[in-house]
Amino acid sequence: MSKRKLSRQQQFRIDRIQRERLERAQKKDRKADEKLNDGGLSDPESGLIIAHYGATIDVESQSGEVYRCHVRSNLPALVTGDQVIWHRDDDGTGVISAVEPRRSILTRPDTRGRLRPVAANVDRIILVVSPAPRTPANLIDRYLVATAHDDILPIILLNKQDLLDQAPEMATELEQYEALGYSTVRASAKEDKGLETIQSLVKTGNSVFVGQSGVGKSSIIDRLLPDEDLKVGQISESTGKGRHTTTTARLYHIPTGGQLIDSPGIREFGLWHTAPEDLDKGFPEIYRFAGTCKFRDCTHTHEPGCRVKQAVEEGDILARRLDSFLSIRDSVDEVTIREL
Repeated sequence: MSKRKLSRQQQFRIDRIQRERLERAQKKDRKADEKLNDGGLSDPESGLIIAHYGATIDVESQSGEVYRCHVRSNLPALVTGDQVIWHRDDDGTGVISAVEPRRSILTRPDTRGRLRPVAANVDRIILVVSPAPRTPANLIDRYLVATAHDDILPIILLNKQDLLDQAPEMATELEQYEALGYSTVRASAKEDKGLETIQSLVKTGNSVFVGQSGVGKSSIIDRLLPDEDLKVGQISESTGKGRHTTTTARLYHIPTGGQLIDSPGIREFGLWHTAPEDLDKGFPEIYRFAGTCKFRDCTHTHEPGCRVKQAVEEGDILARRLDSFLSIRDSVDEVTIREL
């Protein structure tokens, strides 16, 4: 279907809105520059972005105070978890003038297929899965490949373990991931089982919880942050999925140690930006055999002398993992993402 052409009046309105936004940003920058030059702002100091509200950002000072700050328009897109340089204003607000180098960045594609940062300086991604609603193994594989792209430690957390009888095969799947070297944890947010283990996992650095809607991510976070007023959605009877309750990424300090960045729920994790080496990282057992195939360009589907297919036959690689690898590789090949 071809795109509907905008009328001259519609295009004029769009251009006017964009022009007005640019003018407002430039005006704010001029005011910030004037205050910086005239000494109207404080000396630069380090801060931590704990929430992002579009045009403004909440920055936590080193003493724990929170200031609503304006961002200079010449800075790259900032996200929760960024360490920044900022200046206090005499009206109780502030201005962010620079961003510190990031040790990691969690990204995902937007609706147009362009990479957008989600959170910065993330030390681990905790992938929450559950037997009800059932998290498919191929979706877990996609998350693991996506975390490999961002070089962030993934941990698989099975929530609602008391419902394992509804999907008993998940216990075997967890053992298979453990055999591949992934860390796994079992818990039940409603019964507090395993939460001490989770607390020890997130005791240092910044953690992010991701997972399908309805797996209990928000319930677990609510247990980790008992003093925070976090809304937890109920499972929809018609869809079997949870209602999204988180609207903006925010960083919280966990009472037992560590920080947690709570971002909007993610149903599907985009992989269109995945490079071949990222796919290899997400399937280390396949990568180990792929280099010994008879043909360098072996697709692991029909070629003679394929060591990967042989490893499947001999039980060294799970057949479902190879199927998942091929499915993800095909989906990656279909779309080329435009990186910002």
